[in-house]
Amino acid sequence: MIFRLFLLLLLPRAISKVRMPMCLMKKLFPTHPDYYRQGDHIIGAILSQVVSMLDLESFQQPPHPWYIKYFMLVPKNYQHVLALVFAINKINQDPELLPNVTLGFRIYESFFSPRKTYESSFTLLSTRYLMIPNYNCDTKDKLSAVIGGLGSETSIQMATILGIYKIPQISYGSFHSMLSDKFQFPSVYQMVPNEIPQSLGLVRLMQHFQWTWIGLIASDDDSGEKFVQTLKPMLTRNSICVAFTERAPQVPSSSMAQAFREQHFKLHSSITQTKAEVIVVYGDTDSLLGLKLFLHINYQTAPIGKVWITTAQWDFTSNIALNKWTLKPFHGALSFAVHTEEVPGFRDFLQSLNPYQPQGDIFIQRFWHTVFNCSVLYSSLTIKGGRNCSGKEELASLLGSDFEMKMSGQSYSIYNGVYAVAHALHALYSSKSKKEATGKGHLLELQNIQPWELHPFLKNVQFNNSAGDKVYFDENGESSAGYDILNWIVFPNDSFIRVKVGHMDPRAPVGQEFTINEAAIVWNSRFNQTVPRSVCTDSCRPGYARTVREGEPLCCYNCAPCPEGTISNQTDADHCDRCPEDQYPNRDQDKCIPKIMNFLSYEEPLGFVLASFALLFSLLTALVLGMFITHRDTPIVRANNRELSYVLLLSLLLCFLCSLVFIGQPGRVTCLLRQTAFGVIFSVSVSSVLAKTITVVLAFKATKPGASMRKWLGRRLASSIVVSCSLFQVGICAVWLGTDPPFPDLDMKSEAGHILVQCNEGSNTAFYCVLGYMGFLAIVSFTVAFLARKLPDTFNEAKFITFSMLVFCSVWVSFIPTYLSTKGKYMVAVEIFSILASSAGLLGCIFIPKCYIIVLRRDLNTREQLVRKSKSGTQEL
Repeated sequence: MIFRLFLLLLLPRAISKVRMPMCLMKKLFPTHPDYYRQGDHIIGAILSQVVSMLDLESFQQPPHPWYIKYFMLVPKNYQHVLALVFAINKINQDPELLPNVTLGFRIYESFFSPRKTYESSFTLLSTRYLMIPNYNCDTKDKLSAVIGGLGSETSIQMATILGIYKIPQISYGSFHSMLSDKFQFPSVYQMVPNEIPQSLGLVRLMQHFQWTWIGLIASDDDSGEKFVQTLKPMLTRNSICVAFTERAPQVPSSSMAQAFREQHFKLHSSITQTKAEVIVVYGDTDSLLGLKLFLHINYQTAPIGKVWITTAQWDFTSNIALNKWTLKPFHGALSFAVHTEEVPGFRDFLQSLNPYQPQGDIFIQRFWHTVFNCSVLYSSLTIKGGRNCSGKEELASLLGSDFEMKMSGQSYSIYNGVYAVAHALHALYSSKSKKEATGKGHLLELQNIQPWELHPFLKNVQFNNSAGDKVYFDENGESSAGYDILNWIVFPNDSFIRVKVGHMDPRAPVGQEFTINEAAIVWNSRFNQTVPRSVCTDSCRPGYARTVREGEPLCCYNCAPCPEGTISNQTDADHCDRCPEDQYPNRDQDKCIPKIMNFLSYEEPLGFVLASFALLFSLLTALVLGMFITHRDTPIVRANNRELSYVLLLSLLLCFLCSLVFIGQPGRVTCLLRQTAFGVIFSVSVSSVLAKTITVVLAFKATKPGASMRKWLGRRLASSIVVSCSLFQVGICAVWLGTDPPFPDLDMKSEAGHILVQCNEGSNTAFYCVLGYMGFLAIVSFTVAFLARKLPDTFNEAKFITFSMLVFCSVWVSFIPTYLSTKGKYMVAVEIFSILASSAGLLGCIFIPKCYIIVLRRDLNTREQLVRKSKSGTQEL
């Protein structure tokens, strides 16, 4: 027996050149029936709509041709058959595409079984009804390409056989990266797009809704492992963490009941004990049956309200006949699906179906019997005591889990795959030099076309289908289609609708690849129509920053308030940032606000009061000066060096006025004038006081007989003292302005929330030299006046000068520590107060007593009174 099979495998593939009604080979291995339609070119298909349990072979006797223990129909997958038939019909009716050439098909069932997939692959390569590997005696049916399979494993199993003969294979169900390896599988074309855009779409979806803590459930096979290994790094790079990764449980059998219970418990614990509200599921319909059963069982006891995000490979709405597993757990789910459009004429085609007019369709009667629960006349498909099928039942009345009138993503891929083969054949015919041959020549041409000749044309095929979509393959034989994002709304009776809420299209312009219509999404009822939050830790609000929890994923963190002087203006900030120098954090430390420009202005009360006092004292000084000028010839004015009094009063007037320069926003000119004008004017004032004091002393000494001091009396001495002392201060100020002059400055750090607009003194040494020299003059004046305080009152100002200089020195000694301990406008206010107080001290102590005599005691302002008191004072001394 083994030797016989070995010889069969070595038989050359041949086509009988002698026309005969049938092959003479004995039927060694009968095959399953197929859905067949004759044509010049045959498109084979291995589809999956029946779940079977196969008997194990004992290898003690020849295998039974069916060897199926029992099977269950997946009625929704019958649409795959209809999509292929509909495409073939449309192509044969199209006068522009493949004119004078008819396409036929042979459709086999895989039974979701590798064993049956291999058998069907061999059957397609053999004469119909006779599966003999490497032998075909059929001259009519030329196999040009094969459509299949639904799952990636099925596609690989088919490619293992079909690739030997370089027969083009169009995979329509699930993408597998292995099939893109053109060295290993050069004849495979995938009508489903690459999974990388789908994975990118998943990441973009998580980012859009700010889901950073998710669960992963993948099929327990190589493709599931590949998906997890691809997606996890992409999630990590985008700060999205995986709470758990589980494998989908297998459908339990009698021998696997305990294993299923263990998987059930583990998966239930992972889902219910996590804060992840979003779970991504990867796998195809076959590999995820166990997960669907798991959700069905849990819904009966404790429903799991999560946001399920499924990939395009899994049509979770497909039900096995008689196993009405609920779809309610998927209410509000989001799924990626191969992009589809409404195909014109397909709905009408579905409505024309009739189980009593099968036209070779071996699947339609079992489908009709199953979904409508009726007996098909003249067949073994009966229901005891049930009604008979009328043939007029409406497919549109079925639940979506049984059948849909709109073409599914998998059916759309089959439809496009058939058209891709047709366009490739059309291009091949156009390139043939014998295309004008007729009759026998035409038949020979058909016979001469080999399947492998289609490959260069399939690689370059490009067309717009009837729905308006552009169809072509890239360099890896992959479809260029994108993904639709669907929202599933499940009703209490398990009917559902799917709403397109977004898309992921790698061909779209940059920035428009991913779109999502958040407002159109209906969420699981557990979330009360609010966007679910799926995070490990509640977001850190603005004003806080994330801190890592040791030993936990990056998505699990603590929230720490921003340090003083910093802000975070976004949710879940990684760190806090300092504000620009001209801004400062608000109270909540979530934004920067402009700092307030802080300087002593006329508008604020302090500036207004100081300016008012400056003007008041200036007016008072002007009045005193006017009074002295008016009474310039009176004895009291003349006796106290009239010219020095004028100079002192004028300098005091300027002192009061110069304080106004300190009020207002500092500018370049005001900064240059502030300290220099103040220093020079005050030096003039103090030097005038010094000159008056020295004049008093010299005048008294000169009254003694034979005194040599007379030659020093006169205006020249007083003028020399004032000019020389003032010029020295001018020299200091000139050096200051020439080397390091004052300038406007902004102090942004000294006072929170404020920018101190101030004058930078430039050289602090020069500033303190000006103050020191002025203090030196004051001390000298005070000392001289103090020593001369006992001179006669009528001729002596020394007592008043002593007291005035005591006030002056007290003010400026207090000024220095106060000045150094304040900032901003208060520092300026201290200096203005010192200027006003010291100037007012000089004005009040020296001139107010004289004004009192001039205005109120005119009887004392006479020469006789002055001489009398002068003599009495001399006698006392």
